[in-house]
Amino acid sequence: MNTDVAPRLGWWQQAWRLGAAAAVGIPLWLSIGVLVKGRTGETGSWYLIGDPLVALGCLTALLWRRRFPLAVAMTVAIASTASSLATGAACLALVSLSTRRRPVESGVVGLALVTASQFTGGLYPVQRSSGSWWLELMLPALTAGIAVAMGMAIGARRVELRSLRDRAESAEREQTARAAQARALERNRIAREMHDVLAHRISLVAMQAGVLDHRGDLTAEENRVLVRGIADGSHQALEELRGVLGVLRADPGRPEPPQPSLDRIPDLVADARTSGLDVTLTTTVAGTPSDVAGRTCYRIVQEGLTNAAKHAPGAHVHVTLEGTAGDSLTVSVRNSPATRATAPPPTSGFGLPGLTERINLAGGELDHHPTPDNGYVLTARLPWPNPTHEKRA
Repeated sequence: MNTDVAPRLGWWQQAWRLGAAAAVGIPLWLSIGVLVKGRTGETGSWYLIGDPLVALGCLTALLWRRRFPLAVAMTVAIASTASSLATGAACLALVSLSTRRRPVESGVVGLALVTASQFTGGLYPVQRSSGSWWLELMLPALTAGIAVAMGMAIGARRVELRSLRDRAESAEREQTARAAQARALERNRIAREMHDVLAHRISLVAMQAGVLDHRGDLTAEENRVLVRGIADGSHQALEELRGVLGVLRADPGRPEPPQPSLDRIPDLVADARTSGLDVTLTTTVAGTPSDVAGRTCYRIVQEGLTNAAKHAPGAHVHVTLEGTAGDSLTVSVRNSPATRATAPPPTSGFGLPGLTERINLAGGELDHHPTPDNGYVLTARLPWPNPTHEKRA
């Protein structure tokens, strides 16, 4: 976009500017008419017809002053030589040109306007005194200077307004982008929380339902235990879902409930074992890691148990936790091959990608791959700085 081209004016804005330009030239035109009539007794045909026609042509040319500012300004300045009534049009053309804030252009047209004013009086038989030449020169020069100054000020104001408008639009675009990014991050967070809360519980319920479907040799008590486990798991999943939705609907100033951490992992393993998953836990963690590391560790074990229940029914799962302060916290979830075949479970697409994001935010590393015996292992290594170093930092 060419910033030198000013925006188009409406008909009312154009009309009052041209009217003001015509009004500026009328006093000079009338004063010359009075002087001419007082000297010769008549004004003459050029004064009554030619002068106004030239002024009308100059005012008409001003309609294109914003598209061709230099050409129109120079044309009107030269034409004002033959018309005292066109003085206002020449001044408006010079003001419009000066809004571009180009000193050379404004200086050339201003000089042409001052020069033209020296020849205007020659068209009329007006008596001039020998000592008034400096007044006839300084008055047009002062008028041209005022016109240039006004144009420069208007141009500076336009640039300032354009800059403020661009800055406001840029700030609005940035705010919109930040809001969109915040919404995307919030959607991802909600999806991740929903997966973490529900996927594990529903997977255990699905595993128990699969046992009921494939085992016809179960006793009535075993069937009752599995049905009770399905009912309890479904109820717990509903309660956890209600808890997540409650956090989303809560007052922004209200603190969120505490998230599960490292000390809840034995309960998680016991819950999975009660639901029928063959899982053992080995821990050699010495000390208490940070809340972020502990929470991430809990989610890693939860995701590992969920995947084992979904993809390796009947397999043995071994959860290992080890680490010390000042070194690292290592979490491993290894499962043996599945002992029975089931229909492929639906995938959510948020499990491992969401877990990878969590671990990256905690500054750790994640590795997951099949084992040589057709099992699967999920391993994560999280930083565990020494508490004294954390205080110093």
